[in-house]
Amino acid sequence: MIMLFYKIIKIGTHGNNPMLPRDTPNLGQGLPGGSKHYRAFVGLPENYDIVSSMQFNLLTQMNLRENHSVLDIGCGSLRAGRLLIPYLLPKKYFGLEPEKWLIDDAIKYELGQDIIEIKKPVFSYDEDFNFGAFNEKFDYVLAQSIFSHAPEKTIRKCAIEVEKVMKPDSIFVATFYEGTENYTGTKWAYPENVYYTFEKIKKIFEEANLICRRLDWNSGLQNWILITKPENKDYSVEFSDFTKQTNMVNQLNSYKEQLKKIESHPYVKFGLKVRNILNKIRH
Repeated sequence: MIMLFYKIIKIGTHGNNPMLPRDTPNLGQGLPGGSKHYRAFVGLPENYDIVSSMQFNLLTQMNLRENHSVLDIGCGSLRAGRLLIPYLLPKKYFGLEPEKWLIDDAIKYELGQDIIEIKKPVFSYDEDFNFGAFNEKFDYVLAQSIFSHAPEKTIRKCAIEVEKVMKPDSIFVATFYEGTENYTGTKWAYPENVYYTFEKIKKIFEEANLICRRLDWNSGLQNWILITKPENKDYSVEFSDFTKQTNMVNQLNSYKEQLKKIESHPYVKFGLKVRNILNKIRH
C-alpha cells in the first residue's frame, strides 16, 4: 500500500512528471524556491501539492470542521487555502499575506473567481501581524514556513498579536527549523532558512502567555509545534498509523528533493565526476 502511494505522489522534473498531462499550464516546475512564480515563490514548486495536502490533513486530523474559522498566517499563494476555502463555510477562511500578487495568482490559477464569490474568504495584506483587523476570534491558526525565515523580533510580534485573537480552546500549529543555535539576525531571510532551538521558540510563546509543545507531525524537514492558551494546556491529539506512514512517505520525498538540489550544485557535480573517474581507474 505504501509503495503504491509513493508511486502515485512521486514527483518528477518539469516535462518528466508522468502524472501531468502534456497541456498542463505552467506550474513553475524546475524553478528554485523563491523565484517570481506564484508556486515557486513559496517553496519548491514540485512540493506545492504535497505541502498543501499535509497542512489540510493536519488540521482535519485535529478535528477541523467546516463551521470553524481558520487564520492562515502568511497564506502565500494559498497552498493550504486552495483546499481550506472550498471546505470551510463562507467567511470562515482568513488569510494574511503582504505579497498580494501571490493571492491574486492563486485565485486565478488554482481556485477561480466563482469559488471566491461563493465562499467569501477574507484577506489582509498587512505586514505587521495586525490580526485584529479581521475583527474575529479564530478556532484554528496556521503558520507554515513563517518562523522558518523570521528573526526573533518578528516571531515575538506574531506571538503577542496572535494571543489576542485566540479563543480559550483555539489550536495554533506552526513550523520552524530546529537547530542547536538560534538565529541572531534582524532581517527576514528568504529563500534561506533560519534555525532556532525548541527551548527558544517555547520561551517566546510562554512570554506571550501561550503554551508551546512539540507536535508529532513529521511532514518534512521542518518541525511542527502546537500552541494553545493556558486554559487548553491539556489538549492532545493522536494521529492514526496510516497518517504517520503517509507522513513518512512525504518526508522521504522532501529529503529526495533536497538531495536533488545538493547534487545539482556545480561543486558537487565536479566531485561526483572525480569520484567516477577514480572508480574507473581503480577497476
